[in-house]
Amino acid sequence: MTELTPDRLRHDTLLLVPDVTLTPDGPLDGHAVVVRDGVFRDVGPVERVVRTHPSLTPLPLSGHVLMPGFVDAHHHLTQSFGGALAFGEPSEIFRRVWVPLERALDEESAYVAAKLAVLESLRGGFTTVAESGTRARVDVDVLASAARDAGIRCVLGLVCNDAADGTGEDADSRAVLAAAERHLARYGDDDLVHPSLAVSVPEAATGPTLAATARLAAAAGAVVQIHVNEHLVAVERSLVRYGMRPLEYVHRVGALGPQLLAAHATLLTPAEVTLLADTGAAVSYNPVASAWKGNAVAPATAFAERGIRFGLGTDGTRGDGFRLADAAESAQRLTYGLAGGDSSCGAGWTWLERAGAGGADAVGLGRLTGRVAVGHAADFLLVDVSGPEMQPSWDLPWELVRRGNRDQLTAVFVAGRLRLWHGWPPDWDGPALVRRAAKLARRVVGRAEVTRAHPTSVRAWREAGSTRPAHPAPVTAEPGPAAAEATRAAPPEAEAETTAEATAETETPAAATASAGHPAPRPTAPPAPAPAPAGATASTPGLASTPAGSAGGSA
Repeated sequence: MTELTPDRLRHDTLLLVPDVTLTPDGPLDGHAVVVRDGVFRDVGPVERVVRTHPSLTPLPLSGHVLMPGFVDAHHHLTQSFGGALAFGEPSEIFRRVWVPLERALDEESAYVAAKLAVLESLRGGFTTVAESGTRARVDVDVLASAARDAGIRCVLGLVCNDAADGTGEDADSRAVLAAAERHLARYGDDDLVHPSLAVSVPEAATGPTLAATARLAAAAGAVVQIHVNEHLVAVERSLVRYGMRPLEYVHRVGALGPQLLAAHATLLTPAEVTLLADTGAAVSYNPVASAWKGNAVAPATAFAERGIRFGLGTDGTRGDGFRLADAAESAQRLTYGLAGGDSSCGAGWTWLERAGAGGADAVGLGRLTGRVAVGHAADFLLVDVSGPEMQPSWDLPWELVRRGNRDQLTAVFVAGRLRLWHGWPPDWDGPALVRRAAKLARRVVGRAEVTRAHPTSVRAWREAGSTRPAHPAPVTAEPGPAAAEATRAAPPEAEAETTAEATAETETPAAATASAGHPAPRPTAPPAPAPAPAGATASTPGLASTPAGSAGGSA
């Protein structure tokens, strides 16, 4: 058998013959697909497809499943420099971490941050991401460029806030709506970028603007992305300010409808669930975000039962589609299934479908992507299922949800083009981007006014060292250098000097272009681990830590 190489997958027209094809009717053996001009032109039994296209040479994909790419229904591309700065923090971290971080970005760092996030998404099997609106003071086309250059499909949100929500000033509503109209018209001919409108939270826009953005998006066939009913403090603020809960308020002002993509929607009353069902609104169910920094888990199994449209979103937490699907099922099982004796919680196929076709529908692209079907965009994955994690195979949807992982991804295609091969882009230098991002992130975090409620775990670990009981070390082994480094408390002066040196580093825009995206030969191995971000020490300039138990903000 001829070895599968990226060159064999780079043709404009492909006839692919995997072991299994994941179709809208489920996994099917003995099927083939034809990809031409970025679209699935034929899908069907191998014998018929080969007979119908005699000029094409079938490419066998032994040991592989061909499946739709994952759709991330809720992302924040310009928050990738923050990473673990938000870990272990109380709710509403956007006020203390994300908004200050994004506002410290300039055009170069916003581009690199977005492209870094996109690279992680591609590595996790995502072929579409919904960017829910950045607070960076740059033209959002910077993010569009990052998505195009990396090769991912992007639903690009433009923030339409016109009321102060504690993170900004009032804005002129006429200017906001004029910008919204321009944004919706800007990407009409773009193959990968699809415009969307966004409001950070309902209280960040006036009632008339919420209603107007809904009308504009509906007329354009786009979605409006709004964080809704995510945190208890926000629900309570809404009750005090408007006399109703956030989703109820969105409905009251006329902004609840099929064009709404409600992010999180974790704290819902039965009446609010009915509102979602009756109006045709969609939800981004973000289970990892709930686990890491939320107040609750969205009732996604109830959504499915009530016919509510929903997809799965990372919220920028972890760009791994398989682990997201696993988290979606696990969160429902732990939160709702155990109490009711529901041992399946939708079964594997539900979460696999919501990670693909359901997500595409939720973000407004259901007719374009999310399915291996004739006429749909060829956004798909080649998944190696020959390893011990997937063999023997008895129930492929369950196995992909619970045992699949991104290491099994041989190839990722978007719009019919090979975008990732064994974890790295074949036509631009991914490791160089990672190195560039590590350097830029130090400077950005250094000037951002980020405030944490808790110290980093590194600092807490060191401070707790003197109070932990001593345990004799094994006499048969010496501690390695990594262990010694992790437990050694460096003098604060040394940490500050190291950070200052890293912050002082500069590179020209030309150097950034060369290192962040210039086409280069595919590396034969992943890059060396990048240095820890600036937030790893309490001495980092610009990173404040409030006493434990203090939110450091309005949360």
